Amino acid sequence: MNASLNRRIVAEATGTAMLLAAVVGSGIMADQLSGGNQAIALLANTIATGAALVALILAFGSVSGAHFNPAVTLADASQGGLAWRDVPGYVIAQCTGAVLGVWIAHAMFEQRLFMLSQHARSGPAQMFSEFVATFGLVAVI
Repeated sequence: MNASLNRRIVAEATGTAMLLAAVVGSGIMADQLSGGNQAIALLANTIATGAALVALILAFGSVSGAHFNPAVTLADASQGGLAWRDVPGYVIAQCTGAVLGVWIAHAMFEQRLFMLSQHARSGPAQMFSEFVATFGLVAVI
């Protein structure tokens, strides 16, 4: 990665926004089109998310490393792939991009920009699934 820090940070914010817009947008669309079949909605959302992630890694990987997630950034820095001084900029860009991406998806599907989830998700199973998903993401990137 020979790109300047500013260019890498913009790439992280843009890639993260695009990823979240794809994840949330495909979830909304799948829910609207599946006719109540949650299995089909989940499958459609999963395929769209995976395809978007591959495309975004290919598009932004050579610029910023295509982390799109603070956990990936921390893992990369801990292994010497990213300077620790660059971590705060990456994390701020990722968090900002994530919020913007969700707002973009909501705007595309005429949803309220600010919503609270109707599903409580907590506990050991949720924490374990987040660990597994993050481990998989780190391994892929």
